[in-house]
Amino acid sequence: MAYRIVNARIVNEGTITEGDLVVDGGRIVGVNTPSPDSATVVEANGAYLLPGMIDDQVHFREPGFEHKATIETESRAAVAGGITSYMEMPNTKPQTVTAEALADKHARAAARSMANYGFYFGATNDNLEAIKAVDQRLACGVKVFMGSSTGDMLVDDERTLDGIFAGSPLVIATHCEHTPTIIANEAAARARYGDDIPFTEHPRIRSEEACYRSSSLAVELATRHGARLHVLHITTARELALFQPGDLADKRITAEACVHHLFFNDGSYAAKGAAILCNPAIKSAADQRALWAAVNDGRIDVIATDHAPHTIAEKARPYGETPAGLPLVQHAMPTLFEHVRAGRFTVETVAEKTAHAPARLFGVTERGFIREGYWADLALVDPTMPTPPDPIYSKCNWSPFTDIALRSRVRMTWVNGELRYQDGAFFPGTGGRALEFARP
Repeated sequence: MAYRIVNARIVNEGTITEGDLVVDGGRIVGVNTPSPDSATVVEANGAYLLPGMIDDQVHFREPGFEHKATIETESRAAVAGGITSYMEMPNTKPQTVTAEALADKHARAAARSMANYGFYFGATNDNLEAIKAVDQRLACGVKVFMGSSTGDMLVDDERTLDGIFAGSPLVIATHCEHTPTIIANEAAARARYGDDIPFTEHPRIRSEEACYRSSSLAVELATRHGARLHVLHITTARELALFQPGDLADKRITAEACVHHLFFNDGSYAAKGAAILCNPAIKSAADQRALWAAVNDGRIDVIATDHAPHTIAEKARPYGETPAGLPLVQHAMPTLFEHVRAGRFTVETVAEKTAHAPARLFGVTERGFIREGYWADLALVDPTMPTPPDPIYSKCNWSPFTDIALRSRVRMTWVNGELRYQDGAFFPGTGGRALEFARP
């Protein structure tokens, strides 16, 4: 189907161009170029037209935890939030640590995903040879949990870590927290509070020191081996000193920040409690300000969500029993536009960190930019229309943002040139394709 999106503010590669965008055959034809007579005209009314967000960190819970979420439900929520492609994590059941499990996820997504998809291959203490042999067409990267509550996916064997950083054929994406430090901090909290640990203690348990000890080790290993490292969900000013400012084209070590760490700080725990319990923890207002600055100077290369839904009942448990993670994909883009409204980020920076940068970092082909011939993955964001508090499209049916006024709205989302979402309505079809990668 062909579209002519008229009177848009087209955001791409550091510029904003006012005009019309033509889409035909799933691809971008051009800006202010002739369109087929059959083209459907879409009136943007001055809204921003961005390349769809490529979310490089989500947990869609399938297979194994479908009571929380599925590829179908979460990809729909993502599309409603302007996310047109995602990269999904391996801590499912079974874990994505074998070629068979990786192929199974692709088959599930091909049948049910509304957004484009990629999957990480997971590391364990004993699957180094499988990592070296992974099919690079099917995996976006190798995920290493260097400290987290993920059971036997915690990689803490020094020889295995050394082997992964020396031999991984793909980008190594790390969750960095030092487990012994967390265990000691939690023991101290239990000695003080017993079983009634308040959620306000979470950033002290999952502390700056726990983050820095692990992330500095990852950077040291990557530097020693010349590995391509991407450190996920950075939360502290101290860690930011490990990364270089500037364009990611000049780097082999990059960093990501997540929308909830940019939006909330530790003062939010008193009101939000379990609703913002996540690992690594949301830290101080000073750390939050440091993240904002790092987005602008390039020490933070990518903004993602770490979307990780749990049921309302699971989140109602006391601290220590409450699982970490929150649903984020539906509201990610509106939260970023709150930063734009506050003057912290420009719209051009939002496009860079959510689309251009992840496409370049992972070598995603023909996506992430508004360029002639590229797949038409697009999000139309209106800064004058608020995001309604409901419905919630994630299967868990809750969000930490339902009581927060988000003053911008994703009005429409195109995936592979097909309009899939418009003002609360989804259009028939799945539409997602497997991401393709240009490997060096």
